[in-house]
Amino acid sequence: MNKEILMVVDAVSNEKGVEKEVIFEALEAALASATRKKHGEEWDARVAIDRKSGDYETFRRWKVFADDSKELEVPERELRLEDARDLDPGVEIGGYVEQQIESVAFGRIAAQQAKQVIVQKVREAERQQVVNQYRDRVGTLVSGIVKRVDRNGIFVDLGSNAEGFVPRTDMIPREQVKPQDRIKAYLKEVKDAKEQTRGPLLHLTRTAPEFLIELFKLEVPEVGQGLIQILGAARDPGVRAKIAVRSNDPRVDPVGACVGMRGSRVQAVSNEIAGERVDIIPFDDNAAQFVINAMSPAEVMSIVVDEDSHSMDIAVSEEKLSQAIGRGGQNIRLASQLTGWDLNVMTESDAEAKSETEAKALVQNFMKQLDVDEDVATILAQEGFSTVEEIAYVPQAELAAIEEFDENIVKELRNRARDVLLTQAIASEESLDQSMPADDLLLLAGMTPDLALALARRGVRTREDLADQAVADLSDIEGLTAEEAGKLIMTARAPWFEASH
Repeated sequence: MNKEILMVVDAVSNEKGVEKEVIFEALEAALASATRKKHGEEWDARVAIDRKSGDYETFRRWKVFADDSKELEVPERELRLEDARDLDPGVEIGGYVEQQIESVAFGRIAAQQAKQVIVQKVREAERQQVVNQYRDRVGTLVSGIVKRVDRNGIFVDLGSNAEGFVPRTDMIPREQVKPQDRIKAYLKEVKDAKEQTRGPLLHLTRTAPEFLIELFKLEVPEVGQGLIQILGAARDPGVRAKIAVRSNDPRVDPVGACVGMRGSRVQAVSNEIAGERVDIIPFDDNAAQFVINAMSPAEVMSIVVDEDSHSMDIAVSEEKLSQAIGRGGQNIRLASQLTGWDLNVMTESDAEAKSETEAKALVQNFMKQLDVDEDVATILAQEGFSTVEEIAYVPQAELAAIEEFDENIVKELRNRARDVLLTQAIASEESLDQSMPADDLLLLAGMTPDLALALARRGVRTREDLADQAVADLSDIEGLTAEEAGKLIMTARAPWFEASH
């Protein structure tokens, strides 16, 4: 029994908190290295330690190659199949054959090599432990003590040999942080210990909107109890933020709960993020009302929603325009990020002018497409119709409800709208047909579908069209050489020569 090895394994495992198997593997690697030093670095050796007794055996290894393979690159650790089967009749190409040899003693040299390998293995195991410990905590709040700050970012001691790193890009601008400060951060990513062998594995951020949400979850117990939902956040880190909240209990005011008594809760969050001012915005299922809330403190006079472009035009009074936009567009930008809508803010007079211009364009469009007079087109626009499709397919009762329209007018409008749509569909189909290659071009020898499509797009749809081309006409088609173009053109012209005979 080799008690020395077992004592080393126990001591290192207890001291570093690393599994014994990791230490055994490190010792095996160290003894294999010592064996190669003794017999030659070109050798390949394997050491197997008995986990119970500590005794170990050493084997010389050769990799097996085919008999007809070229000259072996390293004969000291490679064998052809015929020779390998003298040692192991069952071995296959790509496998290994082994021969037991005398083991090196676990002496001073082996111990030094073992120490070096153990230190490396322990370091790897400790880093893997950090990964295992934090892998499931991505997307949560962590806290620790600042170890150091340099031009790259902040290094944070999270305890238990875990170190987090806040890159400069994820630091709150102009925030003063010094060693021994206790800070919180959002765990953004846990890197793979095998891919990143040096440096912190835990990527932290203090600028993400999710960080703000997690801080409120910490400060507002009602969120943890499920009484209040935090539905999103938008930030200009260190300056201003907006957070959307909704109550799941009609008895609980979500804004009041997040603000806290005399602003204590929102102030606690603000203190953690370098004094960033936070607006608490009540969420609303009505997108327009949600945007009006998000524009706080600016008062919205009117709002126009465009579902197709996913945008809204917001009108405010002249004196409130700068407040609605915010310094450097901050207020409108944060409101847009929070709601997910593109927002255009303007004065009431500008909004009226824009609305009037759009209404005139809509009236003109209806007059032209439906062949109606200005009065009918104006009524359609005033009733909220914006496209011919709506007139064609809206329930007939909706059109009939318009006071100025009788049954005959409604029927005629719907028929005209459907005729317009049919005409557009036919034109679109014809346009598509004109851009598709004909069968005789597709079947031409040497032609490919992609090339035929490229030719059709430039008006060369048939074999006859191609025959009329010169090589220079096709010189700018990508992937087509002048020689290939010439052959295709001559193939297309072949019927001309046949007819002349």
